[in-house]
Amino acid sequence: MIVVDNITKRFGGIRAVDGCSLQVAKGSITGLIGPNGAGKSTLFNIIAGLFAPDHGSVSLDGTDVTGWPAHRLFSQGLARTFQIAHEFGRMTVLENLMAVPSGQLGEHVASVWLNWRKVRAEERIIRERAEEVLAQLRIDHVKHELAGNLSGGQKKLVELARTMMWQPKVVLLDEIGAGVNRTLLAEIAGEIERLNRDFGYTFFVIEHDMDLIARLCSPVIVMAEGRVLTQGSMSDIRASADVIEAYLGGRKA
Repeated sequence: MIVVDNITKRFGGIRAVDGCSLQVAKGSITGLIGPNGAGKSTLFNIIAGLFAPDHGSVSLDGTDVTGWPAHRLFSQGLARTFQIAHEFGRMTVLENLMAVPSGQLGEHVASVWLNWRKVRAEERIIRERAEEVLAQLRIDHVKHELAGNLSGGQKKLVELARTMMWQPKVVLLDEIGAGVNRTLLAEIAGEIERLNRDFGYTFFVIEHDMDLIARLCSPVIVMAEGRVLTQGSMSDIRASADVIEAYLGGRKA
């Protein structure tokens, strides 16, 4: 689903990503881990269209999308969440979801005046879909609450819900567990597994919670110093002397 080929990104004299190549298989939940400063977030931002690479290419489902902006990648089927949730704080949870589908008739002034019946009909369909998604994630009880008033974990669920408002090809999850209590994190993990199992979502996950990575992800890719160090099952990763050295700075005894 995603192919990253020899990506390099510099910031001044620092190579945040240095000749990185990796693949994310269709239908997988692939993990991306590594110590702070390994280049994980920079690589995510390149894939998601925030940064253009200095060198190398990114393809999405067979299409070269190198340097595409985020809105164009969205239309191609790529969605993402953020380590710090990016909700519309002064809109309700329901409105946050209803804003997702692009090309709505109501976005055009002429349509609002001349085709208001079609606008209202379309809005009704989108609202029904949003309410269905919120019910699936069991957060429909907060649908009329301002999104800015939610807890950190609830905001993460809202971000996940927004990806469900249409059928993305792949979802990038950036530290979905950050700041979330263990009970709610287990619920979020269960929803990710369900979306993968029942709807075929492909997930690419950055996460520092190794237990969550072990539960969700196969394979797991390890980055260090801007490039891929190794990849494999979580049990293999945990036993790797190279990975231990990258995280701790010393060899396994």
